[in-house]
Amino acid sequence: MTLTVQGAAEHLVEHVGTVVVGKREVTEQLLGALLVDGHVLLDDVPGVGKTTLARAVARSLDLSFRRIQCTPDLVPSDITGISIYDQRAGSFEYRAGPLSANVVLVDEINRATPRAQSALLEAMQERQVTVDDTTHRLPDPFMVIATQNPVELEGTFPLPEAQLDRFLFLLNVGYPDADDEDSILRIHGPANLRPETLETILSPAEIAKLREDVRGVRVGEAVRRYAVEIVRGTRRVDGVELGASPRAALALYRAAQAHAAIRGRAYVLPDDVKAQAVAVLRHRLFLNADAQMRGRTTTAIISEVLARTPVPAEDIAATAG
Repeated sequence: MTLTVQGAAEHLVEHVGTVVVGKREVTEQLLGALLVDGHVLLDDVPGVGKTTLARAVARSLDLSFRRIQCTPDLVPSDITGISIYDQRAGSFEYRAGPLSANVVLVDEINRATPRAQSALLEAMQERQVTVDDTTHRLPDPFMVIATQNPVELEGTFPLPEAQLDRFLFLLNVGYPDADDEDSILRIHGPANLRPETLETILSPAEIAKLREDVRGVRVGEAVRRYAVEIVRGTRRVDGVELGASPRAALALYRAAQAHAAIRGRAYVLPDDVKAQAVAVLRHRLFLNADAQMRGRTTTAIISEVLARTPVPAEDIAATAG
């Protein structure tokens, strides 16, 4: 049977759900990000399963995986790798760092200093690292899944705008509902199931095929213009000091393709764009001091932009054609 993006997403959700309960939407978003060459920032309070979820998804893919535990004493070479002089060869030899993997978990990224955080910029944007004037290509696919805790601010370093803009999604894992929390106790109470127990379910060849399928998802002209108007609308809101960039528009376009494919469609609807707008845009807007003092949030502003942006009445048959 031919593997589809929708089928792969359902299989992954079910597989990851044996270890991480009730995180269907976030799991789908992680797969979607991988299929469009995006990176994900998981931002939530401690204990809701951010790291476990990231590890469970990575373990389910037959791809190389490395983890970076961020601390204030982390230096760029701990991330990118280092050149070591080989006396016998009389030359420097590059020893790759943890970035040289397909899926890299950067745990508690805001505990690393700005100097260490900046080591990720080139890798996330250009899929390469430069050490001692030599550029080294990173594996394909390459995905960074970073986590951060928004409530423990002492001893942390907020990510700069340029770094945030390189994440396709900012996702919240969220607290489980009562039934899911009961399932957590039922499953993990007697035995501590860990992501390492999961088998791989998607091979590199299958992932490559799924990526091609997502790239082939059609985006009609009216839907494309709708995405553009949403992004441009974020730059015209009172209280927004810095609106979404053209990189954000491209991210929204690709995220909508992934959303449509996971829903089993070969074409994008305006609803796909709307469904991805908050996750793609909220970390790319920056409010001025007055808006922050009045308690405005980027999520609320995006909702306002969506409410006043006309939705195209595109003919579905034409879109799918």
